[in-house]
Amino acid sequence: MRSAKSETDKPLKPKSGSEGGKPSRSVGDALRQAYDDAVRETVPDDLLDLLKKLD
Repeated sequence: MRSAKSETDKPLKPKSGSEGGKPSRSVGDALRQAYDDAVRETVPDDLLDLLKKLD
């Protein structure tokens, strides 16, 4: 029989492949694409009006 404490004392082993270490290239590509899409979006008029009021 093993105690719960003995399970938590073991150091975690790094996973091999894309799950451990560096993220895979496709994750970086997906993040870049999401960022580019967000940058291309237009700012809504009501938000621009609100920002003008703050000036």
